[in-house]
Amino acid sequence: MTGKLQIKHIPHASPTSPEARAALMQNPGFGKVFSDHMVTMTWNAERGWHDAEIKARAPFSIDPASAVLHYAQEIFEGMKAYRTKDGIALFRPEENARRLAMSADRMAMPTVPEELFIDAVETLVRTDADWIPEGDGSLYIRPFMFASEAFLGVRPASEYIFCVIASPVGAYFKGGYKAVTVWVSDDYTRAAPGGTGAAKCGGNYAASLIAQAEATKHDCDQVVFLDAAEHRWVEELGGMNVCFVMDDGSLVTPPLGGTILPGITRASILKLAQEAGLRIDEKPYSFDQWRKDAESGKLREAFACGTAAVVAGIGSVRFKDGSFAIGNSGDGEVTAKLRSELVGIQRGTVADKHGWVHLV
Repeated sequence: MTGKLQIKHIPHASPTSPEARAALMQNPGFGKVFSDHMVTMTWNAERGWHDAEIKARAPFSIDPASAVLHYAQEIFEGMKAYRTKDGIALFRPEENARRLAMSADRMAMPTVPEELFIDAVETLVRTDADWIPEGDGSLYIRPFMFASEAFLGVRPASEYIFCVIASPVGAYFKGGYKAVTVWVSDDYTRAAPGGTGAAKCGGNYAASLIAQAEATKHDCDQVVFLDAAEHRWVEELGGMNVCFVMDDGSLVTPPLGGTILPGITRASILKLAQEAGLRIDEKPYSFDQWRKDAESGKLREAFACGTAAVVAGIGSVRFKDGSFAIGNSGDGEVTAKLRSELVGIQRGTVADKHGWVHLV
């Protein structure tokens, strides 16, 4: 507990039965099944954060004039809880707390203190521990905050709700793990300098959906966005960062600069890659160079990384004028090794030398 704000437990009148829960968790998919509880708390300018509760998951009742519905003041995080031999584990939750605070600053919203953020997440995970799948599954945790003040004026709201919900999940991509095919968007951009690209806000994802739909129409799993200024430089995928493994032992990834989300999985992978002997080059990488390097063999592997999918090899790339393959169009050796090590750390089967695992 924080010592300042206690989370009040309100008993659930009719929690899901063990039998019904087991049936729901047999094939949960991703983000379709939800656990019994949620944590909520409220902020206003007079009282700060208050009324912290864990209670039965239920719809919100908000005013039609709530600021989030009109001016999109909303941010969120994504993280997972795992069953390990040592107990239930989170992966680097303090980084999620810090990134939520950075997003809040950018969106002119109040920050949730790190200790309170972690307390809220831990409280939900402990309460709904029976919803954490065995085996390869995990409990996907979604902390989020939105402006709840009823006011039709263009200014930062003076009231907010912070909430944490959870969803037992299997594989992110339909059909389980596979090397993915990506579509390079020629018409849409995700973020521009000075914009909200580094904030994890819903508006970024709303703007990406039309491009993701275009990718789906071309039988691709994800969309790749290029920069807004020159429409030349690779930035990130619709929901993940991207890395390139070259034949000289280097790993190239677009640099953080305000237009790319600072992924926690990305940072972890770069650390593991460096320790494995790869040289890390955070530098601009153009789509034209990506194509040339793939065709010449200089580019050996490419992969996407993020909390939901963890690490997914990119097998082929499609764009308006054609397509090209990367390596053997399957899973590369470096990609597989990095994914195996990261997943092993998260699930407690590989030694955690960095203090990344947080037992609940």
